[in-house]
Amino acid sequence: MMKSSTISSLHIDEEEKKLDITLRPKTFDEFIGQTQLKNNLKIYTEAAKKRKEPLEHCLFFGPPGLGKTTLAHIIANEMNANIVTIVGPTLERVGDLAAILSNLNEGDVFFIDEIHRLNRLVEEALYPAMEEFVLPIVTGTGPGARTIKLPLPRFTLVGATTRIGLLLSPLRNRFGILGQLDYYTPEDLTQIVMRSAEILNIKIEENAAKIIGSRARGTPRIANRLLRRIRDFAEVKYNGIITEEIAKEALSALEIDELGLDVMDRKILSTIIEKFNGGPVGIETLAISISEEKDTIIEVYEPYLVQIGFMKHTPRGRVVTDSAYRHLKIPKKDASSESTLF
Repeated sequence: MMKSSTISSLHIDEEEKKLDITLRPKTFDEFIGQTQLKNNLKIYTEAAKKRKEPLEHCLFFGPPGLGKTTLAHIIANEMNANIVTIVGPTLERVGDLAAILSNLNEGDVFFIDEIHRLNRLVEEALYPAMEEFVLPIVTGTGPGARTIKLPLPRFTLVGATTRIGLLLSPLRNRFGILGQLDYYTPEDLTQIVMRSAEILNIKIEENAAKIIGSRARGTPRIANRLLRRIRDFAEVKYNGIITEEIAKEALSALEIDELGLDVMDRKILSTIIEKFNGGPVGIETLAISISEEKDTIIEVYEPYLVQIGFMKHTPRGRVVTDSAYRHLKIPKKDASSESTLF
């Protein structure tokens, strides 16, 4: 029997997903931020519709929570097409891919999240599907085996990845449209918080929205999550209106500081400082030291720490910068006074 705590967490996850879908923009005009990419995509979709062709295959890359999935859904909506979504690792066999692609309609959008984690055989099968809209299927075994080409409807593949470097060049080169999503400005995030509050019928002061936006790590998903958690504080401890004071108190209770760093961010930095004298330290060693998955550190935490200048990569490993020492209020030891550790 599933434990009640597990059931509760699953229920929360489902509620969070439903809220994320509710807050998701439906059109390019509703989408805030990523202005250059958004404007380019508007032109590409309009041109494709005028030619009565499917949009070229798109690849979006950047840290998690910046809107890659949202853009895939907007593209489908703008192209008046259906969208089929899947996470890369779940496509285990070529047969799974064939079942999905053969059931698409002309012009549909096939969205693969975490495309860098595709099975290599499935990835190779995608090449002719993307270029020629056919899928080679091997029937029979041994001398009697033969290959037939399954014709496919002309579709648009949209891939999303947080680690573009892990994509093999044959796959990456088959995308006609590449879009890098960058961290959002606090001003954009403030607009996103105000829009989300209106949709969720949350009363919030603009100054409170600015505080949330400034501590959301440049990420809309985090901004929306903070908004919902701060709403809980406002409803239980106050009159339901999120003021600047309430926002600051709630964020303090959530242990999120002025730059948006949370407990794990500070743990990563302080571990490198205290256990490894500021670095360099390898990612495997760091992951073991803080009891966190290597991929989680690389995909979720490191990009922001590097972005704000608190961490840098060197050939020998991760190094904490002077800015991080100052932010954490940890005095930097003089290397000349330290004995060498072997």
